[in-house]
Amino acid sequence: MAATGAASTDVENREWYVASYAPTGVPNSEHIKLRTVSLSLRADSIPDGHVTFQVLYVSIDPYVRTQLSGLDDGLSLPQIPLGQVIRAFGIGKVIQSKDAKFSEGDIVLSRICPVSEFGVMPSNLLQKITPAIGIALPDYLSCLGMPGITAWVGIEKIGNAKAGLNVYISAAAGGVGIIAGQLAKVKGCRVVGSVGSDDKVKLLKEECGYDDAFNYRVETDYDAALTKYFPNGIDVYFDNVGGKMLEAVLNHVNHGARIALCGMISEYNKVWTEREGVRNLLNMVGKEVMMKGFMVGSYYNHFEEFIKEMEVYLKEGKINSKHKIYNGIGSFLESLASLFSSSNVGKVILQVTP
Repeated sequence: MAATGAASTDVENREWYVASYAPTGVPNSEHIKLRTVSLSLRADSIPDGHVTFQVLYVSIDPYVRTQLSGLDDGLSLPQIPLGQVIRAFGIGKVIQSKDAKFSEGDIVLSRICPVSEFGVMPSNLLQKITPAIGIALPDYLSCLGMPGITAWVGIEKIGNAKAGLNVYISAAAGGVGIIAGQLAKVKGCRVVGSVGSDDKVKLLKEECGYDDAFNYRVETDYDAALTKYFPNGIDVYFDNVGGKMLEAVLNHVNHGARIALCGMISEYNKVWTEREGVRNLLNMVGKEVMMKGFMVGSYYNHFEEFIKEMEVYLKEGKINSKHKIYNGIGSFLESLASLFSSSNVGKVILQVTP
């Protein structure tokens, strides 16, 4: 439902909620469902210090999958309670405000935006954004949002990428990987990425500045592929995949290499006893490798530093933003499942309201 004229009335608000947990496999319509609830947007129904808003965009991220398993495992994120609305990073437009800092029409960002058409939230959980000239709203959920700062942390703060280093990015055409590789190029590194199709290989090399890339579905002997693409070894590895790929990387790391463990999407849909083990961790000892897992929320104290740097790169055309947009609140399940199909290029975003 459109927000026009809605500020003084009730709306039928469609929202996605958790119906049952999915310990394994990709969540489907048995696990997450769409329902319609009545939501009052009248000023007298809004608590003090709260804001009502129409949801414009929702970020679709792999970490949400780990909150739908019903298991205390992996990323250690809290499970979304059964019957509760799914939340994610999102952008909205203010309809009513009971906080003087927000006005009707303001564009706001939330890290826990409901996956719905409308929302009511405490104002201290919202951040006002003023889109810069030449920067589209979806960029605030990609290059200037969680994927952007995740890539930045892995490449700059953990990887310590510097000119001349050999950098490898797995899932390099995904929402985080596609930014991470470009950031490493800005730093003067030699960058190679792995992806799931020949079209993505072409994209990375022709549009994102990668020095090389390979299709892991074609070059299935990862150890041989890394020998081919990294004859001088790997200095920085940004890991989005885990499993067999991580094991192969450890056979090619240089002394003092740094590995940023961002995610392990190859393992998200399995219980831990079914996941691929890494058998060559001893290589880390002999080569004094630093491997660090990280949750980006621990680095939000660097957000202003990140934004200042990234906005410059965007305006100078040094970072090429790529989005896969799914349209309409009804497309959430499809957009979430797409993360595990290698069908997307760049950041997956749900456009709730045109």
